Amino acid sequence: MPDANLRIPADARDRLAEIAAGEGLSLRSYLARLAETLLTPAERAERAEKAQAVLREWNGYDPNEAEKADLDAELDRRMSEAGAP
Repeated sequence: MPDANLRIPADARDRLAEIAAGEGLSLRSYLARLAETLLTPAERAERAEKAQAVLREWNGYDPNEAEKADLDAELDRRMSEAGAP
C-alpha cells in the first residue's frame, strides 16, 4: 500500500507521536490502527439505522422527528447542567 503525506500542525504531530510511543507503536502504525477503529459517517448512519430497527422490533420504540428533537434538547440541557462543553 502506498504511503500518503499529510500536513498537520507540528503540535498535533508531536502529540500523536507521543501517544503512539506510549503504546509502543510508530506514528505510522498508530495512525493506521486508529483509522481501522473509527467509523465513517456512512458506517455510523448504518449502525444507527440497525439499532433503531432492533429497538423498534424489541419494544416498539420509534420516535418521530419532533420527539427526537425534544430528546436532543433534553440531553443538551442535562449536559449543560453537568458542566459538559
